Amino acid sequence: MWFLVGLGPMAAEQLPRGAANAETGLVSFPGCRLIDAEWADGDSFPVRFPDGTIHTVRLYGVDCLETTDRHETDQRRLRSQRSYFGIARAGGNESTSIQAAKALGIAARDRVGELLRQPFSVHTAWADARGHPDYKRYYAFITGGKGKDLGSVLVREGLARAFGVARSRKAGVSRDEYKERLKDEELAAASRRVGIWKLTNWDSLPEERRVERAQEQAEQLETLPLKENSINPNTASRDELMRLSGIGEVMAVRIMEAREAGTFRTAADLKRVAGIGEKTVARIAPYLSFPGQPSQ
Repeated sequence: MWFLVGLGPMAAEQLPRGAANAETGLVSFPGCRLIDAEWADGDSFPVRFPDGTIHTVRLYGVDCLETTDRHETDQRRLRSQRSYFGIARAGGNESTSIQAAKALGIAARDRVGELLRQPFSVHTAWADARGHPDYKRYYAFITGGKGKDLGSVLVREGLARAFGVARSRKAGVSRDEYKERLKDEELAAASRRVGIWKLTNWDSLPEERRVERAQEQAEQLETLPLKENSINPNTASRDELMRLSGIGEVMAVRIMEAREAGTFRTAADLKRVAGIGEKTVARIAPYLSFPGQPSQ
């Protein structure tokens, strides 16, 4: 059973305590409960922890379709997701495709409700997972009573894509290995034509993805001017990072993954992010800030 609560921006900061796994850095919390919320979707939802506190978790490594397109950010994400799955024109036109995509987003949310009907375990390092700067959430893995990984199940059933920030899942399973396993589940789901993949137009999928990449690049050029020293790459949300010139969603995800492995102390440190070189660092450096970090 789900419980309805109203959660506003920047939820309670008191975090449950526990011992972290020495190899993965994750703290496990068995006996968690799912909380019903109108705004939740398949990969981001509120959870009641054993100590009674409520926190929003964002699943590592997977991305479910948006359930709404009320805001411009939602519209852009839904467009990107539809292009990825090759359903930008599902039903013959864009409007029908959008409605179909949102319905599948709701289906993913409902499936999570079924899978997490009983108490489950959350495994988290309390890494900041904000997509929007005003709403606090934390990255986590979730396993049910039989130990199945929720993200893997959603990808296997075609209700999510293998995309987003990831990390080492458990001892012996590195971040890259976990991502590869999700990609394998995605390929299997696509081959079976399950979930979202039922609507995929395989002939138009390559072109849809190409057009989306071009559109994203064009939108980056239209980004509103930033103030100098306005973005801290160690704490910025996905949307904030995407305001930087040349930083799209994929690169924003890579930055968020890299900062889990170690704090950025200077702009030059961002060169350890795959795809960011000297030119990109020089372009975005004036807009970055590193409060609390020693200057070098």
